[in-house]
Amino acid sequence: MKIVIAPDSFKESAESHEVAAAIERGMRPHFADAQFVQVPVADGGEGTFKVLTAASGGVIQRISVVGPAGELVEAQLGFSRDGMTAFIEMAEASGIHLVPSEARNPMQATSFGTGQLIAAALDAGVQRIILGIGGSATNDGGIGMMQALGVQFLDSDGLPVGYGGGELARIAAIDLSAKHTVLDAVELIVACDVSNPLLGEQGATYVYGAQKGADKAMQAALEAGMAQYAAVATAATGRDAASVAGSGAAGGLGAALLWFTSAKLYPGIDIVLEEVGLAAICTDADIVITGEGKIDGQTVFGKVPVGVAKVAPEDALVIAVCGITGDGFEVVYEHGINAVFSVIHTAQPLEWQLAHALENIEITSDAIGRLLREK
Repeated sequence: MKIVIAPDSFKESAESHEVAAAIERGMRPHFADAQFVQVPVADGGEGTFKVLTAASGGVIQRISVVGPAGELVEAQLGFSRDGMTAFIEMAEASGIHLVPSEARNPMQATSFGTGQLIAAALDAGVQRIILGIGGSATNDGGIGMMQALGVQFLDSDGLPVGYGGGELARIAAIDLSAKHTVLDAVELIVACDVSNPLLGEQGATYVYGAQKGADKAMQAALEAGMAQYAAVATAATGRDAASVAGSGAAGGLGAALLWFTSAKLYPGIDIVLEEVGLAAICTDADIVITGEGKIDGQTVFGKVPVGVAKVAPEDALVIAVCGITGDGFEVVYEHGINAVFSVIHTAQPLEWQLAHALENIEITSDAIGRLLREK
């Protein structure tokens, strides 16, 4: 018997490799002769670069970069064992978690640090970059990222604009002559899990601006600035990126990647499962166990449990474990998952549940093992 364990992380409590190990600890006593294969995965969001670095046998490096509020932060990026691929998460440098809620201001927040991470990878000689762009604090259209990579955004007097979304309205011209020399020579694969365009009611500003600290007046100013920026960028590059699905991701950083690089945007879960080779690993699996912190009606939209279920053999039993279930979670049963188990088994405060997540996962996995053994 072959049992493949391929979970995502449980946010704020356990990384995906810890979850996988806890599941095996719970099940192994009931399947002593089985082959267990742990394949930690992610959906392109938090933890993706660590999962991909580990899967490639690579290493993680730390560097100091400019954070979203202009302060120096310690960020991490990964390199594959052969040094040819870099794994980057923009949230490491420009994430919303780096700015206290009361201090969030997308008029000033910059994606400059993300550009510094990309530059570090380019300077290391990589041939390919996989970039996750979820969890941003910014709404600067990605100009900060490109400023760090040598692109100059100029005002009507021909002077460089500053940093943050508040500077977008001042952009009158774009100078690409000093762009990082090897940026266009690398393959840039972007994990993007939203389909929002850059502008309009479903665009970067009006959908995500409020959670980044923008009130109504600020949203209107940011939207106007983004429209000005889009017009200039389209003219400078000849690319109409603003209407492309995903261009509004990460406060418009998706659009910058489409305008100024050779990037291709893909669903994060597809990138991760391809990189770790899960389909091939699962070919002869009898049981596939997956999971994440919460399973609900949104899980069918690019999340790990359903992504894993799609590559599992048709005759395999697919089980998902989670911290909690939410509204509409039953829809996952229509997408290849046979059963869902919440790991919460006692009434305790959230803080307790988070602290004891691995213990709870192991207890639940033990119960699953007992049930399947009886069959």
